[in-house]
Amino acid sequence: MGTEEEEGVELLCCSPPSCQPAAGRTGGPSRCAHGCEASQGLDWRGRDRRPARPAMPRHGVTPSRRRPRSGGERRSDRSCGVPGPGTLGMALTLALFPSLALWTPAAAHPLPAQGYFASFSGLAPQVRDTFGWRNLTCPVCKSLFTILDFGLQKENNVIRVGSLATKLCQLLKIAPPAVCQSAIQLFEDDMVEVWRRSVLSPSEACGLLLGSTCGHWDIFSSWNISLPAVPKPAPQPPKPPAPGAPVSRVLFLTDLHWDRDYLEGTDPDCEDPLCCRRGSGPPPPSRPGAGYWGEYSKCDLPLRTLESLLSGLGPAGPFDMVYWTGDIPAHNVWHQSRQDQLQALTTVTALVKKYLGPVPVYPAVGNHESTPVNGFPPPFIEGNQSSRWLYEAMAKAWEPWLPAEALHTLRIGGFYALSPSPGLRLISLNMNFCSRENFWLLINSTDPAGQLQWLVGELQAAEDRGDKVHIIGHIPPGHCLKSWSWNYYRIVARYENTLAGQFFGHTHVDEFEIFYDEETLSRPLSVAFLAPSATTYISLNPGYRVYLIDGNYPGSSHVVLDHETYILNLTQANEPGATPRWHLLYRALETYGLPNALPAAWNDLVYRMRGDTQLFQTFWFLYHKGHPPSEPCGTPCRLATLCAQLSARSDSPALCRHLVPDASIADVQSHQRRPLC
Repeated sequence: MGTEEEEGVELLCCSPPSCQPAAGRTGGPSRCAHGCEASQGLDWRGRDRRPARPAMPRHGVTPSRRRPRSGGERRSDRSCGVPGPGTLGMALTLALFPSLALWTPAAAHPLPAQGYFASFSGLAPQVRDTFGWRNLTCPVCKSLFTILDFGLQKENNVIRVGSLATKLCQLLKIAPPAVCQSAIQLFEDDMVEVWRRSVLSPSEACGLLLGSTCGHWDIFSSWNISLPAVPKPAPQPPKPPAPGAPVSRVLFLTDLHWDRDYLEGTDPDCEDPLCCRRGSGPPPPSRPGAGYWGEYSKCDLPLRTLESLLSGLGPAGPFDMVYWTGDIPAHNVWHQSRQDQLQALTTVTALVKKYLGPVPVYPAVGNHESTPVNGFPPPFIEGNQSSRWLYEAMAKAWEPWLPAEALHTLRIGGFYALSPSPGLRLISLNMNFCSRENFWLLINSTDPAGQLQWLVGELQAAEDRGDKVHIIGHIPPGHCLKSWSWNYYRIVARYENTLAGQFFGHTHVDEFEIFYDEETLSRPLSVAFLAPSATTYISLNPGYRVYLIDGNYPGSSHVVLDHETYILNLTQANEPGATPRWHLLYRALETYGLPNALPAAWNDLVYRMRGDTQLFQTFWFLYHKGHPPSEPCGTPCRLATLCAQLSARSDSPALCRHLVPDASIADVQSHQRRPLC
């Protein structure tokens, strides 16, 4: 996954071919140092885990060597009876907590998370104190979780688990009582199913709860993608286009978050995780209610604002194509049904078609499209809990834009590839398979759906043809699970000559992520652009992006030449009698004094902003789409923000070593916040 010294993981595959990673398996990744017990068809609980037929190609994925578990950890004692209610409730709440925690707005806007279960650091002591578990011993904890596994095999326990988890959620004030109840009812079936199927042992569960002296949380172990034996060509930086060469204008939409229950005049600061809607109630007399076009608060957008955006695109166009990277529904994630999600999909898709007409639109799947939120099972999960209901609806809605080859893989795994024009290949990734919040990856996080290996095949074929490639997706690579992120980083480095552009959303703010060569981590070789959201969530102006790209002609580099960001100033739009006016906020090259939009220029900008506080304040203002928080961004905040622009590979402190040579990188990264998106 890379050569960085900090990794320190020996990446070896077990020799028996029957002990390959769980391609299409209904269990977890094989544990190569365990004597290949997975190849015998049994998991550590003694249940059948023989691999099913893979849904997508899964060749060449290499897991890391891991220590064998004792036989006692692999096999549960089935004679202990039914678990106590405190254990069951705590377990489900622990599983739900990352999603629940996302609903509590942070004081500042989101920056990359540094660890999937960092959110547990504050919860576990609370649980121990609340239930008097501070003196809980490791052997007793392991016994309780062994009993828990047995209890969850009984269907009639699921409702009881949900009820107890609801009480625990309310007791710990994770969310308002009504939200706790609705959320756990929504999540409980999937969470219990994931718990049943996962490779979480009693030792790992107790290590999570009591600390590393009791066990080690190692579900998300390291693994490697195989790259073709074809030697990497020498790096060839793109040549500037000749004067007068065609330039393509690509509209980029992301994070629209339509709230069908948005209601003008309601409380924008209610106790629920999402406000400005029916049920939020009126504001107190001292505060104004939600504005007609949107509000600077934890609120999403009414449909009229999205229609205003799409109908007012004229000055920014015309467009050659549209990249649309998902998150269509609102943030009321505790109370959503499949019908709600499909209504959002079809309503907003119809609106896009109405105003963009014949312009081709290429979508990607966001993390909010599913319900429960972030719940994207790999393709080997079948039946009612699979994602087929969503992918089939997307294929039907997007059929006018996508060819048959793209619709085929969209229906299987939510990703696809196509050729928008000669010499350009577009790849739309389902970034939910890298997500820290996708609880289904507890079952198997090793290249879910075989997507990264498929990506390698697409990039190699493009290199062989001499084509250039654009990648679009929702969650940025630097926000992904570590092994996924490091493998993606390695793929980008290998195909730097072929990969002409990367485009993501999800964070709601205006930023980027730079990729470097793996050998020295010093030569910038690619940049992923993270465009700002259409939604106001949280306290932002609505916005969208336009990319100017080297156009369609023989020999085009298809790289980004510049980009423009447009916003709706809500303060002005919500004035009595005003009409919404979408206007240009800034152009990147002009505003930042960039010679071009290539990776080296963005790298230089980061280091210029380290010493030029005025330049950084300009970036900070634009980062928030013209509506920054009232709190100033001091030195720790500034360094953390700049470090995030260098961190296209997650959990990789060395990427910021030159940015903060006189400070602790750990201290800087402590100021980075989990995305709220």
